[in-house]
Amino acid sequence: MPGVSPGVFDEADFRAISEIAHAEVGIVLPSGKAMLVYSRLAPLVRDSGCVTFGAYVLRIREDLAERQKAICALTTNHTFFYREAHHFEHFASDVRPEYIDRLQRGGKVRLWSAGCSSGEETWSLLMTLLGEDAGAGHAIARRDLRLLASDIASHALAKARAATYRAEDLKPVPEALRRAWTRTTGDECTIDPAVQQIARFRSLNLLGDWPMQGQFDTIFCRNVMIYFDGPTKERLVARFAEKLAPGGWLYIGHSERVTGPALDQLSTMGPTIYRKRAA
Repeated sequence: MPGVSPGVFDEADFRAISEIAHAEVGIVLPSGKAMLVYSRLAPLVRDSGCVTFGAYVLRIREDLAERQKAICALTTNHTFFYREAHHFEHFASDVRPEYIDRLQRGGKVRLWSAGCSSGEETWSLLMTLLGEDAGAGHAIARRDLRLLASDIASHALAKARAATYRAEDLKPVPEALRRAWTRTTGDECTIDPAVQQIARFRSLNLLGDWPMQGQFDTIFCRNVMIYFDGPTKERLVARFAEKLAPGGWLYIGHSERVTGPALDQLSTMGPTIYRKRAA
């Protein structure tokens, strides 16, 4: 490896780490990602007291906590507020009215931000649902409305729970929503407590067991599956389809597509927007 001391990190170490990442969370690491793996794991290798990546591979095979730290370091947590704005615009125009009516009549609404990273998607979705009228939105927030926000990266979840960001990071959010649901102090912006109380942040491996018992009305899982291989994507989308209530909505990333068995249950409703067929 160019720039790496001989014996510290080699192709065999990269292949071993790639195999572990794929087995644990479905991430595919092509050969061109070797130096990315080195740069992200080198601090952990040093902190663990391992002199070489080979020794660290042995460590993470046996040590679950250390393996989790390594997986978190390898995950990509790039996101931003109101990313792929057409999804939120569609949700506001085509989905929100039904949910507001249901909540006002005493029904429940369940949402899932799967692969929520540091929370920007979660808060964008909830602000969109609560709407521009803060008074009406606060009344809706007190109804039977919950959002599960899950991710495998503990550091990303910690930032999401804190619900505080640089004020400039909120600029993509429509001004009326920012005014209704954020509070700015200096150069920091915090999500309104009424929005925060709707979300439940949980650590979850999408390839593992899902402890949730009920179904969801809407699932956002965007720009997560781009790191998976074809069979893994198809299995995951099929599981999402099963977890959607009839008529429920699935939003995925701009470069992702639904293929495989899930097509028997999901209809295309717009660019990377799908709806589960009624039972």
